[in-house]
Amino acid sequence: MPVRTDLLRLTLVAGVLSGWAAGASGQAVAALREENFRREPNGVILGRVATGASLQVVGRDGNWVQADLEGWVWLASLRTSDTELDLVVSATGGENLRDGPSGAIIGRLEEGALLEELERRPQWAHVRRRGWIWSASVGGGTGATTAAAPARGTPPPAAGGGRAGQPARSGGAAPPTSAQPGGYANVGPAGAAILAAPDGDTLALAAPSRDLQVVSREGNWVRVRVDGWVWMPTGAQGAASTVTTPSTLTPQDLASNPVAYAGRVVSWALQFISLERAEAIRTDFRQGEPFLLTRYGGSDGPFVYVAVPPERVTDVEGLVPLERITVTARVRTGASSLTGSPVVDLLSFERAR
Repeated sequence: MPVRTDLLRLTLVAGVLSGWAAGASGQAVAALREENFRREPNGVILGRVATGASLQVVGRDGNWVQADLEGWVWLASLRTSDTELDLVVSATGGENLRDGPSGAIIGRLEEGALLEELERRPQWAHVRRRGWIWSASVGGGTGATTAAAPARGTPPPAAGGGRAGQPARSGGAAPPTSAQPGGYANVGPAGAAILAAPDGDTLALAAPSRDLQVVSREGNWVRVRVDGWVWMPTGAQGAASTVTTPSTLTPQDLASNPVAYAGRVVSWALQFISLERAEAIRTDFRQGEPFLLTRYGGSDGPFVYVAVPPERVTDVEGLVPLERITVTARVRTGASSLTGSPVVDLLSFERAR
C-alpha cells in the first residue's frame, strides 16, 4: 500500500466514481457540492445548484447525469418565451432559484435560461428545467436541505421582500480564510472544492484546514497548485501515460466524443496565429480570459484554442504569428459550443528550434 500523505487529501472526481454518485433513473438525488447545471454534457451553463439541492434523475451519459431541477423564481425576473418552454430568465445577471416562494436559495439561474412553468402564485413562478450535471457532484438524497448554501456570487435574501438583489455577477467564491507567508492559503474548516476554472466543474476536494499553494489571483478566485499521489499500480487499467501524441489523439478524435476526453493531457504540434481575449459569446471561456488561437499541425489544420493561465501570459506574448510550437495541455472540452474546435488549458510549451 502506498504511504498516505496528510498534506492534502483529495477526493478525486473521476469517471470511476460516477457509478455510485449519481443514482438510477427516477431517483431523487441531492447535490453534494455547488455545481454547474448545463444544457447538455459539458455544454452551455443554465445555472448553478447549491449544496443539498434536490434533482430528479432521468438519464445518464458517461460521467454526466440528466436531471430535472425544480424551484421558485421571482416573477418580475421572468418573461414569456416564444420557444417550446414557457419562460425565460430576463433579469440582468440571472436570478435565484428557491425551494418555495421567499424560501431558501437552492441555486442560481443564468440570464437567458429557459424554463417550464408548473404553477404561479402572486409574484412567484414554480418552474422546472431539465439539464445535465457532473455525476460525481450528486449523490443519494431525498431533497434539498432547509438552509442550502447560496450559489457563488449570490447575495443573501433582501430584507422584507425575500428576494435577492441583482448585482453584476462576481463569478467568485469568498477568498481563502487566511493567507500565509510563502504564497500559501488555508481553505478553512469547511474545506474547498477545486474547480477546473472559475465557475467551472469540480475536479477535487481539499480536506478541511489544508494549506494550498497560491499561484495567482483573479478577483475573488485564486489559482492553486496541488501536488499529491494517486494509487496506480503498474499494469492496472488507466495506468498508462496520460500524455498522448498527435499521432494517437487528434482534435478530430476529441470532437467525436468531447465529454470522454475532457481532462486528458495532450502534446500537440501547433502553429501560433494570435493571442486573444475571450468575448462573452465564448461560453467555454471566462470573459476576457487570454487564449492562443492556433492551428493543429500547420496552416491547413483545424483550429485549437489554448487557454493561457494569467501567470503565463508574459511567456506567450513574445510568440510570432505563424511560429510553430509544441504545446502540452489539458483538454477543457473536445468541441467548443461556439465553433466545435477543441479548447485546452496550457501546461507548458516549447518553441520550434
